[in-house]
Amino acid sequence: MFGDVPGGAPGDTSGNTPDRDATGQMFVFLGWAWDVDKAARLAARHPVMRADITRLGWARPVINVDPVHAATVDLSRPLLAVPVPNAAVPLVIDGYHRIHRAITERVTELPVILLDAADERACRIMGGGITPIG
Repeated sequence: MFGDVPGGAPGDTSGNTPDRDATGQMFVFLGWAWDVDKAARLAARHPVMRADITRLGWARPVINVDPVHAATVDLSRPLLAVPVPNAAVPLVIDGYHRIHRAITERVTELPVILLDAADERACRIMGGGITPIG
């Protein structure tokens, strides 16, 4: 569900595409940011579930996706999602290319790992009252 957008625009991954293995991945969305690498490490203690991507992909319209790359991603790799205040559905912070491919191929569910509120806070870099350091 996203691509590389410089300058903290929606779906910014600070030069890395979330579906590719990289270090220093960050997902930025509307003034909030999460350390995707840390979220992936924390995800190891949460179960993998299956989720309806129609609902889970609610932020997709404002996320930049490279359709060529999306066609190559592994749909068996779980999305990472976090709870956010005042949202009925968690926010995916890693996996928008997978969601794009799934929609293109008419797949309705994907594996997802939902971090709990404590782990969401542990990987959040800014937003929700947190100011960036530096």
